[in-house]
Amino acid sequence: MEHSPFSLLRLFLEQRSELRRRLKYRLGSDDLVNDALQETYLRIERMGDSRAALSNPIGYLFRMALNVAADQRQVDARYLTGSEVEELLNVGAETLDPARIVHAQFEVHALEKALRELSSRQREILTAARLDDVPLSELALRFGISVRMVGKELRKALFHCGQRLDRKITQRFGPGAGKES
Repeated sequence: MEHSPFSLLRLFLEQRSELRRRLKYRLGSDDLVNDALQETYLRIERMGDSRAALSNPIGYLFRMALNVAADQRQVDARYLTGSEVEELLNVGAETLDPARIVHAQFEVHALEKALRELSSRQREILTAARLDDVPLSELALRFGISVRMVGKELRKALFHCGQRLDRKITQRFGPGAGKES
């Protein structure tokens, strides 16, 4: 049975209350149901003169509305919540302190310099392990060395960067954990 957009639109309008009931059961939110139904209506209207054979037009309309609701949820998930916006607007004065900004910029430059002083293998291991959370076992395979050697290279790189930034380095794992270097 063929259904033109016109007959789909008519069917949509005739079955709107049933679609609303089914969507409410599936989605729970009246606002989301209303938005989904409105957007579904607009999509059917925009379909123009294309004709398609639909074996289950009610199911088609219901699935279209569910897809619209899923799209809307994805869009909504990208927006900040009210509390997140408020938190951003209430940035404390200490965060914008010029002295802190200059100090942070100095530390970034010092870290960049320290990273350039490392061997390429140490630099790659440090950035992969600490920034990309790559497991040491995967790094060992990548570099063709043992996990223990990856650990040693990582410790050397951390120690070097710590010295350049004038920071005390505390070992967090392995033999000697908790001791300052």
